Amino acid sequence: MKITVVGSHLCPDTLYALNELKGKNIEIDFKNLSASLPDLKEYLALRDGLEIYSEIRNMGGIGIPCFILEDGTKTLDLNEALGK
Repeated sequence: MKITVVGSHLCPDTLYALNELKGKNIEIDFKNLSASLPDLKEYLALRDGLEIYSEIRNMGGIGIPCFILEDGTKTLDLNEALGK
C-alpha cells in the first residue's frame, strides 16, 4: 500500500502521521508544502475544490495532513487512511 501525505515537516500532526504510517510499513510519498512551491500550489487547488475542506476553509485552517490513497480517496483522517 502506498499513501501520499500532503503536509509540512513543521506540523506536529504531519510528523505524527508520518511516524504512524512508517510504523505500519506503508510506503509514503511525502509532499512537503514547506519545501516545495509546486506542491503547495497543487495542494491549494485540491483544497479549494473539495467539500472535506469546507469547514477548515471557513475557520481559516490549512487542513494538513491530507492523505491520498492509492484508489484516489482523499481524507484528513489518519485512522481512515490506515484502515484502507
